[in-house]
Amino acid sequence: MLYKELVDEYGWDDIHSRINKKTVIDVELALSKSRRLTVDDFMALISPAAEPYLEQMAVLSRKYTQQRFGKTIQFYVPLYLTNSCMNHCVYCGFNHNNNIKRIILTDEQILQEVEAIKSIGDFQHILLVTGENPRDAGVDYIENAIHLVKPYFSSISIEVQPLKEEEYKRLTNAGLNAVYCYQETYNKQNYKVYHPKGMKSKFDWRLDAFDRMGKAGVHKVGLGVLIGLEDWRTDVSMMAFHLRYLQKTYWQTKYSISFPRMRPHEGEAFQPNIVMSDKELAQLIFAFRIFDHDVELALSTREDKSFRDHLTTLGITSLSAGSKTDPGGYAVYKKELEQFAVNDDRSPDDVLNAVKSQGYEVVWKDWDLSLQ
Repeated sequence: MLYKELVDEYGWDDIHSRINKKTVIDVELALSKSRRLTVDDFMALISPAAEPYLEQMAVLSRKYTQQRFGKTIQFYVPLYLTNSCMNHCVYCGFNHNNNIKRIILTDEQILQEVEAIKSIGDFQHILLVTGENPRDAGVDYIENAIHLVKPYFSSISIEVQPLKEEEYKRLTNAGLNAVYCYQETYNKQNYKVYHPKGMKSKFDWRLDAFDRMGKAGVHKVGLGVLIGLEDWRTDVSMMAFHLRYLQKTYWQTKYSISFPRMRPHEGEAFQPNIVMSDKELAQLIFAFRIFDHDVELALSTREDKSFRDHLTTLGITSLSAGSKTDPGGYAVYKKELEQFAVNDDRSPDDVLNAVKSQGYEVVWKDWDLSLQ
């Protein structure tokens, strides 16, 4: 049974109700467990009933993170290759309807960007990002980009349109290490409100991509929901179910979780339906670390420097630094075509110094390569 069938079985409204019925007794029971919590325990830890326990959760989150990852933080850098996109996502600056200059970086421009990235930090883990334009920047283009950057980085990840199983295999053979693909929301009923046109409007095709990655033998898979679309507690619970399903079905694959909160972007000013506070995001991060001691937890430059610095020692294992969210943003075009506005614009050196000031060290390579 694929996860898309389980989504229908779980039921959005049922999970929402279960979370809001959690009590302090449920929270204390979850906190008393030392290993392998259930998704029901996770629901208790993200519920309103857990708010008085945040300090205890923070202590446990730090403990489990240091036991598994030590006092280290992985650095990675995104490289946006295109902003050309056929989708009409209402929350994204790359929306096909937005009147922006569309760019697909050439080979020469990609190498210019690589040179600029290497000049600002000793990055060995790069994330290649594209809009969804399979005609002009499809698997051939992505494979070529992997070959171009491979001599300069020890691990390569992608965040691109969902691909076929054989295409994931092809890219893995070319040197791909990880795939990040965010479902955005698991609310199937409302999904098309936010994704009215384009391939991304196909809920099942996107959700099935994770099974295709697992079957293709992708080394690491990253999940996430866009916080601001739907009730975040219900969405992340569906993601926790998804994580457990993937871990059981594709047990040789490593997993990563991201927590993107909606940011200002180009085009019509879509306002978040749900606003998550910093306190609630911290609660979610603590809950995920207690739920799964081994999963990678990443925090991008969507968050401000103060929040990122505080969470460095409390559960996060991966940080982006010096990020540009526009194709050519490091050297070629310079902040003309951003997907969203960056919140932490410090240089990699500044972020590095902030990490070191808290007694932590930086891992420039991918976790699964450097710690195995």
